[in-house]
Amino acid sequence: MNILLTGGAGFIGRWVAKRLLEDGHHIWILDDLSNGREVNLAEFREHSGLKQFIQGTILDEQLLSNLFDEHRFEICYHLGASINVQDSIDDPRTTFNNDTVGTFNILEQCRKYHTKVVFMSTCMVYDRCTDVEGITEQHPIKPASPYAGAKIGAENMVLSYYYAYRLPTVVIRPFNTYGPFQKTGGEGGVLAIFIKNKLSGKDLAIYGDGTQTRDLLYVEDCARFVVESGYSDRVDGHIVNAGLGRDITMNDLAKLIVGDESRIKHVEHIHPQSEIAKLLCNYKKAKQLLNWEPQISLEEGIRRTEAWIQDSNLI
Repeated sequence: MNILLTGGAGFIGRWVAKRLLEDGHHIWILDDLSNGREVNLAEFREHSGLKQFIQGTILDEQLLSNLFDEHRFEICYHLGASINVQDSIDDPRTTFNNDTVGTFNILEQCRKYHTKVVFMSTCMVYDRCTDVEGITEQHPIKPASPYAGAKIGAENMVLSYYYAYRLPTVVIRPFNTYGPFQKTGGEGGVLAIFIKNKLSGKDLAIYGDGTQTRDLLYVEDCARFVVESGYSDRVDGHIVNAGLGRDITMNDLAKLIVGDESRIKHVEHIHPQSEIAKLLCNYKKAKQLLNWEPQISLEEGIRRTEAWIQDSNLI
């Protein structure tokens, strides 16, 4: 198939690109490199399936129109977005434009050619978990940050095109994803930052009291979920979660990674108003509709990520 992947130079996008190329598709990657890095795609440069990398923005309607008119994509995996919660609090306009207006621009092009839309949302749209079975897709949402609010707005537009135009669309909500190629600096994920600090002899800093929990999904499991959502019409018109189905407190995660509790420090939270106290995924719907479930344990995922950070000389 001819496939457009927005945000394909990003952390998750890079793994989605890898899987699509392995499956034999022709892919075009559109990324403005505000979060992604072209080096993430270095190993695919000579791959015959990677037709073009375009540095550009989903806010450029003419660029999108030209791409769709020329290549008539069968699927658009739409991962391109502003992803930083604190940035959305500091500058909500940019996040709204990228995540909501940009998604509208994608939808309008997909409507022209009946292109399936796989929209990458986030578990950050949910209110805290109160059920021992975890968060299902029916769980209450809470836009605790402009990032979450922009994603909810985009989700509703994506689903509206399914109902109004019968456009095949699906909203996917992966939980906290980690693994190789994730940034290890301030914009990276907590697990990658913890591992880098461990390896470089620094303390591990935890915001607040560290009792907040996260459900951590290994990136290759996430990419498999993303790709399969595009292949199956069983999820069209649906919202679907993906996670490990196991949560862990930040205190326990830090202990698991560094071992030495004297290297764990607690610091004042930079955005306590947008903190979600407990995140635990219930992925039964993904298992039912896609036959998807995670394959990599947290311990194995940490081992693989630590090995990659060491091998990449990121310490």
